[in-house]
Amino acid sequence: MSRPRATLRSAVDEEGTVATGPRRDQDRDPDADRHTVDPPGPDPDWMAWQASEEFGRLRRALHRFILPTTIAFLSWYLLYVIMAAYARPFMDAQVFGTVNVGLIFGLLQFVSTFGIALAYSRYADRRLDPPATRMRHEIEGTTVGPAQGGRA
Repeated sequence: MSRPRATLRSAVDEEGTVATGPRRDQDRDPDADRHTVDPPGPDPDWMAWQASEEFGRLRRALHRFILPTTIAFLSWYLLYVIMAAYARPFMDAQVFGTVNVGLIFGLLQFVSTFGIALAYSRYADRRLDPPATRMRHEIEGTTVGPAQGGRA
């Protein structure tokens, strides 16, 4: 037994307008008009927050990780590229089987990338997220408990 196919005509009411909501009043949620959202409060003074000492400490903590790690990784990567270009005999040296030093250096690029991602995640969990969460709650005017970065 086949169902009748819905057509555009079935979505048009008596006045010729296309129905976009519930087609019958009994299908309508009776509490739909009761759901309200509080209007947002005034916008925070973002420039003052950016100039605050707490935000400055947060940025310094971020830079303490990002800058040395970036310099170390780029140095390591450039060493790999320079060795591949100018130290071919060393990079072609067989370590075991058909695996040579160049292949190991290349694979270590992936290992170091994942290591940096893991180290950053741990660093952010300990040093960046707690003060950022406290600042967010202070800006939003909400409370913060120990689990969200507050002090016990």
